[in-house]
Amino acid sequence: MEVLPIKRAILSVTDKSNLAELARFLQAQGVEIVSTGGTKRVLEEAGIKVTSVSEITRFPEILNGRVKTLHPHIHAGVLGDKDNPEHVKTLQELALDFFDLICVNLYNFAQAVENSLDLKAAIEQIDIGGPTLLRAGAKNFHSVCVLPHPKFYPEFQKEWETHQGISLEFRLKMAAYTFEMTSKYDAMIASYLQKHL
Repeated sequence: MEVLPIKRAILSVTDKSNLAELARFLQAQGVEIVSTGGTKRVLEEAGIKVTSVSEITRFPEILNGRVKTLHPHIHAGVLGDKDNPEHVKTLQELALDFFDLICVNLYNFAQAVENSLDLKAAIEQIDIGGPTLLRAGAKNFHSVCVLPHPKFYPEFQKEWETHQGISLEFRLKMAAYTFEMTSKYDAMIASYLQKHL
């Protein structure tokens, strides 16, 4: 798909810089916004209509938020190839919808290390659902756009205004950035854990 229309988005971010502005832009374009926990609260406080991830999964957030988006009702919509008729048919049969935009950034593990948290507290700042969503969306960049950092929000909006959707070139750029970012994130965690051996 050369130009991707955005109809449905997941917004789940630690860094909430310019989040409300992005969400208002999406809402003005008629995009359904799905979100979790703190992000959902911030958006609702800004007057933005949000669907809870729990409404999609029909399962509550559990284990102090460790399990929220790790669910096939989410990941089928992220990993489904819109150009593959079999994928389209499967989602239809299961009454699931595709996602078009994954706007996620990660728990700030570097801050946890900087604050000299003990090992048990620091590992709570290791993001699992965020990298999983980002990597799934980045893998499926032909059908999904990932937005892994607020610095890309203005470029994303310009893309939409220019193309009435998001170009393949921009989606590929975001996918490459995402894999580089998650790779560095994992390397930082590995280095931290090795120091505790």
